[in-house]
This record gives sequence, structure tokens and C-alpha cells, in this order.
Amino acid sequence: MKNYLIYYVFITLSIIVNSCSEGFKEEYSKFYIVLKEVTAITTPTTDTTPDYTFSSNESGAITYGGSCSSSTTIAISGNNTITLSSLSDGTYADCTIKVSKTMKTNKSKTNLSGSLTITSFTIITSTDNTTLSAPSGLTATGTAGQVSLDWSAVTSANSYTVYWDNATGISSSSTAITSVSNDNYTHSSLDNGSTYYYKVAAVDTDNTTGSLSSEVSAATPLPAPDNLSASGANNTIILTWNSVSGATSYTLYWDNVSGIDNSDTAITSITNDNYTHSSLDNGSIYYYKVAAVNSSGTGTLSSVASAILASNIQVSKTFNDHTYALTSTTINWNDAKTAATALGGYLTIINTKAENDWLTAIFRQPYGTSWHGANDIASPNTWVWDNGTTSGDSGLTDNLSSNATWADGTIKWKNGEPNHSGGSCGYIWTWAGLWDDVACTASRYAIIEFDL
Repeated sequence: MKNYLIYYVFITLSIIVNSCSEGFKEEYSKFYIVLKEVTAITTPTTDTTPDYTFSSNESGAITYGGSCSSSTTIAISGNNTITLSSLSDGTYADCTIKVSKTMKTNKSKTNLSGSLTITSFTIITSTDNTTLSAPSGLTATGTAGQVSLDWSAVTSANSYTVYWDNATGISSSSTAITSVSNDNYTHSSLDNGSTYYYKVAAVDTDNTTGSLSSEVSAATPLPAPDNLSASGANNTIILTWNSVSGATSYTLYWDNVSGIDNSDTAITSITNDNYTHSSLDNGSIYYYKVAAVNSSGTGTLSSVASAILASNIQVSKTFNDHTYALTSTTINWNDAKTAATALGGYLTIINTKAENDWLTAIFRQPYGTSWHGANDIASPNTWVWDNGTTSGDSGLTDNLSSNATWADGTIKWKNGEPNHSGGSCGYIWTWAGLWDDVACTASRYAIIEFDL
């Protein structure tokens, strides 16, 4: 009976132990290792050894798959931050992490594992940060209302940006003119009499702006004064011109020969729109140009005016780039021609109604009837200009017949003129400027013309 009892206890204990073992094994078979991404790798990144954080619900050994690896080989239960081994530039979408562990009993063991794919990321460290060089040779030239800019082209430039202002110290925050496709630019619609400052930069195909050039500046000159006039008599020449808006003064350039420019003798700091040039020598022609001046510099030179000072000249003035002088006494036509030649001029040729009206107002009305160059000395009733014919106006100037008219249809000669028999010479007769002919031996003032 005792033996049966011992056997029964042994069998019972075996059943209990075996049941516990199987239960233990069955319980662990229900466990999994779960991995979750906590902090993904920033993408793109320049870090070749980026950190990555994941969580695991079990500790265990880490194995890496794909293109990634790390020196961290053990995971803990909870958050794990690993540092990936050095990577090259590129996109990584195949990196995996696996955590494994083995659960053992006396009679069995269970392998647990979990895996995670790292969210794709990109590493970029070789970005081309090369900045386009500054354009060299930048120049600026100012003319009326605009500044012309030129510079040397920059290799790899897709376009250029021009920065500008009215004050020095140009930077990339200055007003910008973008998408300039050539290595030059004309900045137009500017105010005259102002100074403009510039820098230019090249722009690449990624729209990255390169280094700024050195700064240049240019002034848009004040416009030329209009209607410069020179009137000479008694060793003095009086000059007048139209004032220029924005001018603070004027500079007058002069010489005894034509071709005046800003290298000629200058009379500066003239504060009015007129000037009296005195103590001059008789027997000379004086040539002039004038320019307006302000803080930006000297403006554009005017057209030329000239006046002649001579003992036999009482007044001279300029009209349409020609100078006209009136003799101081009345003389016959041939003496008038001789005097004109001696002074380097000729008895005037009248080309237009406007010129005739001006000569009438300046010389005929204040002083008296005045010879011009028309005559029929060589062939009676065939009228010519003493200094030759005029081309390019369809015969308007050279038509000196009795019915000759100006372009507007008004007549040149007084009605019934010319009518003097024999060789005759023409002159401005009436107050209105109509012409008459008379014997060339008669006395009149003479209008002498000079080409500038």
C-alpha cells in the first residue's frame, strides 16, 4: 500500500511539472518584439553619420540590413538612439533594423524578433556652392536721359542683375534691374543733371546671384542751352542763350577758330543766361559754345555761335549755324563783295523764308536796306547768287525770277521786281523783307555771311 502511494505521488508531480513547462512555453509563444520609429532622419541632410531613434518593447540584439549599419548592437526596452556608420551621398530606402532575443526553459527555447524599415532619407554633402565671379571691366557712360553700361561676360552666367541708386554705396539691397541677358545695359528715362551709381552681378541657372562688381558712376548731363546767340561790335561780343532747368551756372568756351569743344578757353561760373565778352581785338571772328553746370558736372555743349569784330562791321549775329555781319557803312555792291571776301565770308545767300525774316528783323529794320548776294551782272535778267548755287532744296533757293516764291507761296521780290535794266544787284528793300534790284553802283549796307 505504501508503494502504491509513493508511485501515485510521483506520477502526480510529473504531471504538474510537465504542465507548468508546457504552460511556460505556450505563454512565451504568445510574445512578439515590436519596433517603432520615434525620430526619423531629417532629409535631405548633410550629416553622413545621422542619428536615428526607435523604440522596442523588448531588449535584444540588433542586426542591420540594407545599406546601413551602426556600432550599436544591443537594444533596450524603450527608446533607442543609434548613430549610423558613415554614408555617402545618396538616397537610402533599404535600411532595416532587427531586434532578436531567445527565451529558454529546461526543456525548450523560443526565438523572438521584430524588424523595422528606416524611413527613406537622402544625404547631400557635395552641393556646388561655387559663386559666380564678379563681372570685370564695368563702365558707365552718361548721355542725355540715359546711362550706358558695359562689362565683361562671366562664364556660366545665365543672366545679370544691375543694382543702382543716386548715391554711392551700392549693395544687393539697392534697386535691382533683373534678367539682363547681355553683358551691357542702357538705363533710360533718367533725369538729366543727375549722377547714378551702379554695380552688376552674374546669375547662374539656379538663380543664384554671384559676387558684385566694383562700383561705377556716370552723370546724365544737363541739356545743351538753346538759342546761343553772339552779337559783336566795338571790341565786345554779347552772348545770350536760353536758361536750362537745374543749372547752377554756365561755362562758356571760345576761340578764334571754329571747332569749339570743352578743351578750348573756358569762362566759368557764369550765373546768368548771358555774358559780355569784352576787350577783344577787331579783325577777328570769335566762336563760342556754352554748357550748363550743376553738382553732377558740366552738361552738353550748345551749338556754335560766332561774331566778327572788324572796323567795317557794326553788328554780327548767328542764325542756324551761320554768322551774319552788317557793314558799318553803306557801300556799293562790288565793294561789299570785296569786304566779305577779305573777312572770309560772302554776300549772304538766303535759303528760306525764316532766314529772310530773321535778316530783315536783325539788320534791315534797325539799320536800313541791305545788299544780299543775288545779281544778274554776268547775264542781264539771269539772276544768280554770287557764291554759287544751292542743292538739295528742289531749286527753291536758286529760283530768283520775278515770280519766285518761298516754300509757303509768299513772294521774294516786291511786285514788279526785279525790273532794273542792265547788270543789277539785289537787296532787302521793304520793312516786310521784300526784295528790290538796283544798279550795283548804288550804296547800301551789306549783309556778309560766314559758314561755321
